[in-house]
Amino acid sequence: MKVAFIGTHGVGKTTLGYGLAMRLKQLGANVGFLEEVARRCPLPINESTSVDAQTWILMETVRREIELQELYTEVVCDRSVIDNYCYLEFGAGRREALFAMAAYWATTYDILFKVPIRPEYLQNDGTRSTDRAFQRAIDEKLDALLEETGVDYVEFNGLEDAVERARLVSGRLPIA
Repeated sequence: MKVAFIGTHGVGKTTLGYGLAMRLKQLGANVGFLEEVARRCPLPINESTSVDAQTWILMETVRREIELQELYTEVVCDRSVIDNYCYLEFGAGRREALFAMAAYWATTYDILFKVPIRPEYLQNDGTRSTDRAFQRAIDEKLDALLEETGVDYVEFNGLEDAVERARLVSGRLPIA
């Protein structure tokens, strides 16, 4: 099982991802956690991103997901490839080959949890932009990409709901 949180930056996806991974471990899951790779990108991100930066992020995310799926039966990702691609298209325009790859890869998640903008989470962490207009623009672009691709997702409705959905999809975990 592979689940990911999707949404713009600064909405609490990493915190939620850690929370879900911890709860699944408490239920006996063999969980791997993939923290957002953009923080390790050697190239500019956010409003200054480039095709090269976002391609690096996309490919590194896919590589790490494959690696974790070989090691763990459940994988929790704090960001998915489709929302990583969103930053590329927003900053540099459509790249058909990368769009097709991201749209395909988005179908490899068993659950995508869409996290809404939560203003209290947008903080200066030294990496991600704190520009609220940029945050909203990315969220709107992601909504458009999700609609265009028809990728299935569920609106995030609390950590306990996420745990229950993951437990049901996994089929291997006891009732919470």
